Amino acid sequence: MSNPTRSIVSSVLAIAASVLAVIARPTPVHAQYAVASVAAPGIQPSNRWLDGLKAKHKQFFDNPSPNGGIALVHVFEYYETYNKAFNVKDADVNAVLTFYGGTTFFALTDAAWAKYQLGDFLQENDPATGRPALKNPWRTSPTILGMSLPAASIESLQKRGATLIICNNALEIFSGLLAAKRGLDSKVVYEDLKANILPGINLVPGMVIAVEQAQRAGLTYHRQ
Repeated sequence: MSNPTRSIVSSVLAIAASVLAVIARPTPVHAQYAVASVAAPGIQPSNRWLDGLKAKHKQFFDNPSPNGGIALVHVFEYYETYNKAFNVKDADVNAVLTFYGGTTFFALTDAAWAKYQLGDFLQENDPATGRPALKNPWRTSPTILGMSLPAASIESLQKRGATLIICNNALEIFSGLLAAKRGLDSKVVYEDLKANILPGINLVPGMVIAVEQAQRAGLTYHRQ
């Protein structure tokens, strides 16, 4: 596996620049965006995600751009192909899927999507309504290539044993962009979004380090 950390940094900067172009003019604060100060930090970045990577077959799915959710299909097919073509059980397969850059907010709860109107912020529409999504479209029933694929959802992949990780650096950056757009305090928004990471998704210090850690742990690399 080649070391792709330089391309990852470039991707994050490019994605951040594109989002900045979208939010150049801040919008007024509305009641639905109002958040209370967070009294104490909850979840903290860690390397615990590495502890469960014990399977014989391990791959790191590097996913900084939404691309219509195709990375979800790739992880699904990773398990399916090992099951059907090689008679390998899910327990003997470890897939790691990343959330950073343009996919950062796809690791958050429906409540966060509704509260901050993340569909509007990301220009991500609900295929059922054609309007900005008010819930996380990847959580239970993503629409990919025009098809509803619940078997490739975040929750379905987690049930099969996939490890999902979100970058703390990216969460801080995109919380700041969102706060600027909504006219809110970036630190408060960051803490609120951090508290709304989907259950079972691991917060890691930085994806640039996670890629290196995955290589050292023997994972193959699949750029999305």
